[in-house]
Parts: sequence; C-alpha cells; structure tokens
Amino acid sequence: MGRLGIEQLSVFGLPPVDFINLSADLGCDCISTGLTGFGYNPHGYRAFSLRDDVGLRREMKAAMRDRGVAISLGEGCIIRPHSDIRAAAGDMDIMRELGVERLNTVSMDPDLGRSLDQLALFAEMAAARGMVATIELCPALTINTLGAAVAAVRHVGRRDFNLLLDTMHLGRSGATAAEIAALDPALIGYVQLCDAPRTPGEPNYLQEATFERMVPGEGDMPLRAYLDVLPPGLTISLEVPLRSQAEAGIGPEIRLRRCVEAARRLLAEVEATDTRLDTEGQIHHEQ
Repeated sequence: MGRLGIEQLSVFGLPPVDFINLSADLGCDCISTGLTGFGYNPHGYRAFSLRDDVGLRREMKAAMRDRGVAISLGEGCIIRPHSDIRAAAGDMDIMRELGVERLNTVSMDPDLGRSLDQLALFAEMAAARGMVATIELCPALTINTLGAAVAAVRHVGRRDFNLLLDTMHLGRSGATAAEIAALDPALIGYVQLCDAPRTPGEPNYLQEATFERMVPGEGDMPLRAYLDVLPPGLTISLEVPLRSQAEAGIGPEIRLRRCVEAARRLLAEVEATDTRLDTEGQIHHEQ
C-alpha cells in the first residue's frame, strides 16, 4: 500500500500545526484539511481560519516541511443546491498555496443532472490549479452507491477525476469487494479507512458518520476484503471520529494511536499475502 494518513474529521478541530505534529509523531505521512476548524470542539481548541490567516498558512507550510507531512486531501468544496461550485475558486486557490494534492467533494444537491454538471466544473477547476479531484459516495447523499459514483466519474470523463472510497460508506451502501475488484484501477484515487457496525448506530446516518465511527477491525465492515482488492500505492487515510471518547476526556493522540496501530496491522496482513498469477492464470494467496 501507499501512504498512511489521518483525516481532519478524526481530530475534531485540532489546529493545523498541532495536527501536523500529531500525524508526524504517530508516523503518518499525510493529513486532510479544510480551511476552518470543525464546528464540534470538545477539547476547546482555539478557532482558526486558513482562509483569513496568512501567517497561519506560512506556519502550516513550515511545519509540513519540517515534519515531512503532506496534505493529501482538501475538503470543504461541497456541491449544494442553489449554489455554484465556481464560488469556491478562492478556497481552491488557498488549497493550491498550501500544496494540497487532491480536492474531494460530495453532492448535497438532490438534482442529479445539476450535480453532474457541477462535478465537471469542480474537476476542471481543480485541474486548472494542478490538483486532482475525487467524488465520495455516501448513502445519505445524491451520489449514494458505488455504481452512481462510477457513473459520475465516467460522465465527467477526466483522468484526473476519480473515486474516493470511504469504507463505512462502502459497507453501508452494500458495495462488495468483488465490485471494487472489477473496477478499472485508475478509477480509484483515495481511501478513507474506518470501521462501523453493520446496523446503523443511530437514526441519522450523517450524524453517525460525522461523530462516531469505530477503530479498524472493531466493527462489521469487510475491511480486509476491501483492502485486498485495492490497487497498490493508494493513500489510505484514517477517518475515525470518536466523539464518545473525546467527551470522556481522551485526547487525539491516544484516540488516533489505536487507529494507526490497527490500520498498520491490517495493512501488514494485506502486504504479507503474496498474490500472483501462475502460468494458468489462477490466483494464489500465500502467507
């Protein structure tokens, strides 16, 4: 596999330089970021805005350089009804300044046709700034299945626009490892790793997805099956918000260390499996 990272949702508003240092201390290579802090702030972190604070952007870039941490994903450019993604141009410019490699989006616009048109604009705007782009499927949103996400990527028709696969959303939407294995590997750009119960933990899907997931290996998602069929070299980034632990006073270093260790165990199992084709084209797995 490629790099291991930590997603912004996992740290509940931890300021950017602290987030970079935490990731480096945990041996992770990259993070995701939006331009402002998360609205939920159980630890009382100071508010920040990368949009407004030029000095903070300089500090963040210096910390990334010093600690060897990249921004693998930029977040916050969401497709919404009655709005135009072109309004996010200024935010995309800041993401480019920060060295963001990839921009992700979801669509909250129930109009599928309009969503697809906005996705095409989004991908074009990211590419114009030297960034690749992804669409993330989510069962509670407009692009809600693997099939719908693949159709959206094909509609846009750019090699620099592909899929972000979140393992909770995959499992809850019913996607199978066989379906992922059948995809052109070039369609898969990024993976967010977490676990979750098979049955929803609360009635509001987005509330659960935003605030309370599970450490990889502690839930019901077929994580090993998914990881086994992913193309090599992908960034795998931990999106594991644990509100109950945060509210119990457990800080991000302790919360995320368990996640990182669990992810490394899973990835080591995948890498220890030597998959090869024999002369008859049959797949064998050897430990």
